[in-house]
Amino acid sequence: MNSIGRRQPGSADPVKDATVSALERVLDPLLELLFDAGVTVQELNQIARNRAVRIATKRVIKESGRESKSRVAIMTGLPRSEVTRILGSSDSVPKSKPDQHPARRVLAAWHDDPRFLAPNGDPAVLPIFGKRRSFERLVERYGASIPVRAMLDELMQLDAVERLEDQKVRAKSRVPIMTGLTNRSIAALGERGRDLLETLAHNVRRSTQPYFEATAVVDDGDLELVNFLRREIAEQGTNFINSATSLLNRSQIKRSTKPAKSSRAVRLGVTVYYFQEESPNDDEAIGVVPHGRRKNLRRQPGRPPKAESK
Repeated sequence: MNSIGRRQPGSADPVKDATVSALERVLDPLLELLFDAGVTVQELNQIARNRAVRIATKRVIKESGRESKSRVAIMTGLPRSEVTRILGSSDSVPKSKPDQHPARRVLAAWHDDPRFLAPNGDPAVLPIFGKRRSFERLVERYGASIPVRAMLDELMQLDAVERLEDQKVRAKSRVPIMTGLTNRSIAALGERGRDLLETLAHNVRRSTQPYFEATAVVDDGDLELVNFLRREIAEQGTNFINSATSLLNRSQIKRSTKPAKSSRAVRLGVTVYYFQEESPNDDEAIGVVPHGRRKNLRRQPGRPPKAESK
């Protein structure tokens, strides 16, 4: 199977090629979010297959008036047996424990496994290396063969652990999520991202009655003016959204004891957003501090581990 990024020039299906190229651009920020939130590629694969089957099934039913697993299998490229399995499952987004992110698994064990708990039931402060109760043993048991140092770097990047003196570590959080990510903000991202993509897809499929969509952009903006522009756009955007809200409120169905049979509710909305993309060589200009060399960790010979009290 050819890699997505290795399409041959002069393809006989330029629309498909353009679609795949657009998909790559859409996936990039989503993959960054998945990495921040600890979602694995295996979980993404499961979600994509699941959603593909369910969306294809809705399309087939809409077009033909009946469900056809064979047509769904042809449309998605998945085996008919998998289509049947997915449609027979009540969970639209499968949650598979075997594919749980290794960092999540390590932290969960640190909070639950009695072998790595302090007497008060909290996660114990652990030496990084050691043959018995240590971070090394924890990662060895629950880290899916990931090296100890790589797991420590990952958990520190996620601000889920704190490195103490004398090569010890303390758990700070049970869930390894980047600072700033919340359930509410991610849910809003999914809702607004879907609205935007559906608007763009609607306009691509139809040449008449397009939904409004417009973008103002420059490729050589002055970095010195960014803060001023962001403030001005935020103010103007807020004023516009307030006006749009008043306009949309006027379109709401009048609630009465006997609503008109012809009244049908539809979801309407408009979103304004600002975007900014840095040039590849502008890290210094925007204040990105390069990571220094990480401090080496070394086993300390001649210091046998203390005997644990039983």
